[in-house]
Amino acid sequence: MSTAHLYQDYQPGVPSTHPTVSFELYPPRAQARTSSVWTGINRLIDAAPDYVSVTFGAGGAKGDSRDRSVQVLMNVLDQRRKLPAVAHLTCLGSTRGDMAMIIRLLLRAGIRDFLALRGDPPSKDLPLSTEVETMTRAVDLVYLIREIEAEVLDPDRPEDRVSIAVAAYPASSGQARANDIAALLEKQRAGADYAITQVFYDPAQYDSMVRELTLAGGRLPLIPGIMPLNDLRRLEALERLSGVPVPQRIVDIHRNPDDSLRVWQSLKATIELIAGVLEAGAPGIHLYTFNRPRPVLDVVEYLRGGGYLNRYGSTGGTSRMPLPPDVDVELVGLALRRLTPGV
Repeated sequence: MSTAHLYQDYQPGVPSTHPTVSFELYPPRAQARTSSVWTGINRLIDAAPDYVSVTFGAGGAKGDSRDRSVQVLMNVLDQRRKLPAVAHLTCLGSTRGDMAMIIRLLLRAGIRDFLALRGDPPSKDLPLSTEVETMTRAVDLVYLIREIEAEVLDPDRPEDRVSIAVAAYPASSGQARANDIAALLEKQRAGADYAITQVFYDPAQYDSMVRELTLAGGRLPLIPGIMPLNDLRRLEALERLSGVPVPQRIVDIHRNPDDSLRVWQSLKATIELIAGVLEAGAPGIHLYTFNRPRPVLDVVEYLRGGGYLNRYGSTGGTSRMPLPPDVDVELVGLALRRLTPGV
């Protein structure tokens, strides 16, 4: 069954009693299944999230990157047949025929979940082709996926229904926010089921986007994309890519010379961000992992111990407990002792 059913009871602004947890995985550069990156991917899969998504690489990367992405997708399906694997599809610079072929191949392989993205422009040494017409908008990719679904899948088999996620940008404001809302409405009309957000650091940004989308007539569930706030260098690299600045309060945490206090404070900041979006009605959280299980599983361990998740990987239960005023040092210690350093 596809991921869309997870959010069928979504009500904008109403806290979920069973928020989902999902991970974003990245195709490893190493081919050997014994590499540390593959070990990290397997540990994340073994944590039994509600689903995982798999990127096709950044900067318009194709070719080998897509081959490795398919390897990860197949690895997920091989290990856990009931764990949905969401395939990222980026269309910028690709022809409609190329994308149709990829979609058909993934459907044939058993993939029923897609994240339809415009994608980043290719690097300067790989300019966009001007000789053939290429795709330029994510909404056209949504239409294409639905078109191919209708052609090749049996409409009488509910388990074959395709789910389509798209991107949202809570950190935007002004005209950029208005454009983002309009784009989400267009993608919803094209057949998108839900959206996963890009990075942001303030729950109020998420809350305001949900409110604006709802007022405009949108019903897409918005799943906050959360990056554990434990690695300043990675956060700064993401700032350069996304244009979303790292808040000074997060920078200050990482200037603390005390290692244990720095871990504690960065975990607390991450949990506070998650608690804020859950209180704003987020139906789940999507954790950007960069294939490093330790910080992600630290967060999950605390969410489980704090009562935010009824039963990890489950879609039923009672409501979570409120956020305590301070991160529990004992829970943090248990999380850190449980995990292998350096992975």
